[in-house]
Amino acid sequence: MIIKAEDLGKRFNREWIFKNLTFSFQSGNTYAITGPNGAGKSTLMQVLWGQMPASAGKLTYQYQDKHISTEDIFHYVSIATPYMEVLDEFTLREMVQFHFKFKSIRNGKTVDELMEMMELASSQDKLIADFSSGMRQRVKLALAFYSDTPLLFLDEPTTNLDKKSTEWYLKNLYALPADTLILIASNQEHEYPATAKKIDIVDFKKVTKRG
Repeated sequence: MIIKAEDLGKRFNREWIFKNLTFSFQSGNTYAITGPNGAGKSTLMQVLWGQMPASAGKLTYQYQDKHISTEDIFHYVSIATPYMEVLDEFTLREMVQFHFKFKSIRNGKTVDELMEMMELASSQDKLIADFSSGMRQRVKLALAFYSDTPLLFLDEPTTNLDKKSTEWYLKNLYALPADTLILIASNQEHEYPATAKKIDIVDFKKVTKRG
């Protein structure tokens, strides 16, 4: 998977959230989108995964030497964010079953195996509405980790996670296939590998062209 951004920019009214971003995101790498709270990390991620249109520039996707349209990129993407909703009316088992009607499970695992991997098997018949914020975040992360997609977006992934759950997150992050393209929006270094390629959103907030 390759994402190519050429002079990419996004603005709301007259304010540029980022501008003149030219970068190639390549499979097999982890990229950390860094910067202070409110700087636009989440906005950049939403543009990159195709949810939000850019205000300037060009964004293209390529997978296995084939061009992928913006309209179709969602088939190749898994996402976990603190602001993403899970369905309160479902039990955990129902939520997992529902999600994997639309995505394939990585490595051919069963739903029962996923429950064990999530370390939430004892809560599989509990309504999501009764889950703590930390449990909800783990569910979101698990659905993203275990979906068989080449592209993974994680926005502030350890939000609401305690120490044990953060360790679970890191274990699953490092267990992903080597050819996965991973983008992590974070201002906390423990959320991404030390080898991650960093992109500071602040560097792309100037209206004048870089270089």
